Amino acid sequence: MPGASYAQCQLCGPAETAILSDQTQPDRPLTIEIESGIDFSRVAIVGQGGGVVALDAHSGGRLVSGALVDLGGMGYSGTVRLSGDPGRLIRVEMPQSAILSAPDGSIAELRDIVTDLQPTPRLGPDGRLSFRFGGRLTVNGQVSGDLRGRIAIRADYE
Repeated sequence: MPGASYAQCQLCGPAETAILSDQTQPDRPLTIEIESGIDFSRVAIVGQGGGVVALDAHSGGRLVSGALVDLGGMGYSGTVRLSGDPGRLIRVEMPQSAILSAPDGSIAELRDIVTDLQPTPRLGPDGRLSFRFGGRLTVNGQVSGDLRGRIAIRADYE
Protein backbone atom coordinates (compact mmCIF):
# COMPACT_ATOMS: atom_id res chain seq x y z
CA MET A 1 0.00 0.00 0.00
CA PRO A 2 1.37 3.46 -0.80
CA GLY A 3 2.14 5.81 2.09
CA ALA A 4 -0.19 8.67 2.95
CA SER A 5 0.45 12.03 1.32
CA TYR A 6 -0.50 15.46 2.60
CA ALA A 7 -1.22 18.66 0.70
CA GLN A 8 -1.90 22.16 1.90
CA CYS A 9 -5.24 23.60 0.88
CA GLN A 10 -4.45 26.37 -1.58
CA LEU A 11 -7.96 27.84 -1.29
CA CYS A 12 -7.99 28.28 2.50
CA GLY A 13 -4.78 30.13 3.38
CA PRO A 14 -5.12 33.46 1.53
CA ALA A 15 -8.85 33.78 2.29
CA GLU A 16 -8.28 33.32 6.03
CA THR A 17 -5.51 35.88 5.95
CA ALA A 18 -7.74 38.35 4.14
CA ILE A 19 -10.53 37.88 6.68
CA LEU A 20 -8.15 38.38 9.60
CA SER A 21 -6.63 41.50 8.08
CA ASP A 22 -10.11 42.94 7.41
CA GLN A 23 -11.00 42.42 11.08
CA THR A 24 -7.79 43.90 12.48
CA GLN A 25 -7.28 46.77 10.01
CA PRO A 26 -10.31 49.07 10.11
CA ASP A 27 -11.02 51.27 7.11
CA ARG A 28 -12.34 54.04 9.36
CA PRO A 29 -11.24 54.87 12.91
CA LEU A 30 -13.84 54.35 15.62
CA THR A 31 -15.05 57.70 16.95
CA ILE A 32 -17.09 58.56 20.06
CA GLU A 33 -19.49 61.48 20.16
CA ILE A 34 -21.50 62.47 23.25
CA GLU A 35 -24.93 63.41 21.94
CA SER A 36 -26.28 64.34 25.39
CA GLY A 37 -24.88 64.23 28.88
CA ILE A 38 -26.58 62.50 31.77
CA ASP A 39 -28.95 64.79 33.71
CA PHE A 40 -30.42 63.81 37.07
CA SER A 41 -32.62 66.95 37.09
CA ARG A 42 -33.25 68.75 40.37
CA VAL A 43 -33.32 67.39 43.92
CA ALA A 44 -32.91 68.94 47.37
CA ILE A 45 -31.37 67.52 50.52
CA VAL A 46 -33.96 67.65 53.32
CA GLY A 47 -32.18 65.78 56.09
CA GLN A 48 -28.96 64.27 57.33
CA GLY A 49 -27.06 61.67 55.36
CA GLY A 50 -27.86 62.56 51.76
CA GLY A 51 -29.32 60.03 49.38
CA VAL A 52 -29.33 58.52 45.91
CA VAL A 53 -30.86 59.47 42.57
CA ALA A 54 -31.01 56.46 40.23
CA LEU A 55 -31.43 57.03 36.48
CA ASP A 56 -32.36 54.05 34.29
CA ALA A 57 -30.38 53.74 31.04
CA HIS A 58 -33.26 52.10 29.16
CA SER A 59 -36.22 54.28 30.08
CA GLY A 60 -34.62 57.42 31.53
CA GLY A 61 -36.84 56.88 34.59
CA ARG A 62 -35.64 58.42 37.84
CA LEU A 63 -35.93 57.18 41.42
CA VAL A 64 -35.06 59.45 44.37
CA SER A 65 -34.32 57.93 47.79
CA GLY A 66 -32.85 58.80 51.19
CA ALA A 67 -32.93 62.36 52.53
CA LEU A 68 -33.60 63.80 49.06
CA VAL A 69 -36.78 65.27 47.65
CA ASP A 70 -37.59 65.50 43.94
CA LEU A 71 -38.01 69.13 42.83
CA GLY A 72 -39.47 68.15 39.48
CA GLY A 73 -38.08 68.32 36.00
CA MET A 74 -37.04 65.56 33.66
CA GLY A 75 -33.98 63.40 34.14
CA TYR A 76 -32.21 62.20 31.02
CA SER A 77 -29.90 59.27 30.45
CA GLY A 78 -26.71 60.14 28.60
CA THR A 79 -26.52 59.31 24.88
CA VAL A 80 -23.39 58.29 22.98
CA ARG A 81 -22.90 57.71 19.24
CA LEU A 82 -20.10 55.56 17.86
CA SER A 83 -19.06 55.76 14.20
CA GLY A 84 -16.73 53.51 12.24
CA ASP A 85 -16.63 50.54 9.84
CA PRO A 86 -20.16 49.30 9.04
CA GLY A 87 -21.09 45.97 10.57
CA ARG A 88 -18.03 45.68 12.82
CA LEU A 89 -18.26 44.23 16.32
CA ILE A 90 -17.12 46.64 19.01
CA ARG A 91 -16.25 46.60 22.68
CA VAL A 92 -17.36 49.46 24.95
CA GLU A 93 -15.89 49.97 28.41
CA MET A 94 -17.62 52.22 30.93
CA PRO A 95 -16.13 53.07 34.32
CA GLN A 96 -17.85 51.77 37.45
CA SER A 97 -17.90 55.27 38.93
CA ALA A 98 -17.03 58.92 38.33
CA ILE A 99 -16.59 61.89 40.65
CA LEU A 100 -18.76 64.94 39.98
CA SER A 101 -18.07 68.33 41.54
CA ALA A 102 -20.03 71.51 42.21
CA PRO A 103 -18.71 75.09 41.81
CA ASP A 104 -18.32 75.35 45.61
CA GLY A 105 -15.95 72.34 45.61
CA SER A 106 -18.40 69.81 47.03
CA ILE A 107 -18.48 66.42 45.34
CA ALA A 108 -20.85 63.54 44.63
CA GLU A 109 -20.22 60.15 43.08
CA LEU A 110 -21.87 58.61 40.05
CA ARG A 111 -21.82 54.83 40.63
CA ASP A 112 -23.04 51.68 38.94
CA ILE A 113 -22.85 53.19 35.45
CA VAL A 114 -24.73 50.94 33.00
CA THR A 115 -25.67 51.07 29.32
CA ASP A 116 -28.51 49.75 27.20
CA LEU A 117 -26.04 48.04 24.81
CA GLN A 118 -26.60 44.47 23.65
CA PRO A 119 -24.06 41.88 24.93
CA THR A 120 -22.22 41.90 21.58
CA PRO A 121 -22.64 45.40 20.13
CA ARG A 122 -22.14 45.90 16.41
CA LEU A 123 -22.07 49.02 14.26
CA GLY A 124 -25.04 49.26 11.90
CA PRO A 125 -24.95 49.20 8.07
CA ASP A 126 -24.40 52.98 8.19
CA GLY A 127 -21.36 52.52 10.48
CA ARG A 128 -23.14 54.00 13.50
CA LEU A 129 -24.38 52.79 16.87
CA SER A 130 -26.07 54.91 19.53
CA PHE A 131 -26.54 53.84 23.13
CA ARG A 132 -27.72 55.34 26.40
CA PHE A 133 -26.20 55.16 29.87
CA GLY A 134 -27.46 55.77 33.38
CA GLY A 135 -26.39 55.15 36.95
CA ARG A 136 -26.82 56.08 40.61
CA LEU A 137 -25.84 59.54 41.84
CA THR A 138 -24.85 59.33 45.52
CA VAL A 139 -24.86 62.64 47.40
CA ASN A 140 -24.07 63.43 51.01
CA GLY A 141 -25.52 66.25 53.11
CA GLN A 142 -22.84 68.74 51.99
CA VAL A 143 -23.46 68.95 48.21
CA SER A 144 -25.09 71.93 46.50
CA GLY A 145 -25.15 73.41 43.01
CA ASP A 146 -24.78 72.01 39.52
CA LEU A 147 -22.62 68.91 39.48
CA ARG A 148 -20.21 68.42 36.58
CA GLY A 149 -17.69 65.75 35.71
CA ARG A 150 -16.22 63.52 33.03
CA ILE A 151 -17.03 59.89 32.38
CA ALA A 152 -14.24 58.04 30.58
CA ILE A 153 -15.83 55.94 27.82
CA ARG A 154 -13.57 53.64 25.83
CA ALA A 155 -14.58 51.89 22.58
CA ASP A 156 -12.53 49.58 20.35
CA TYR A 157 -13.10 47.24 17.46
CA GLU A 158 -13.25 43.56 18.44
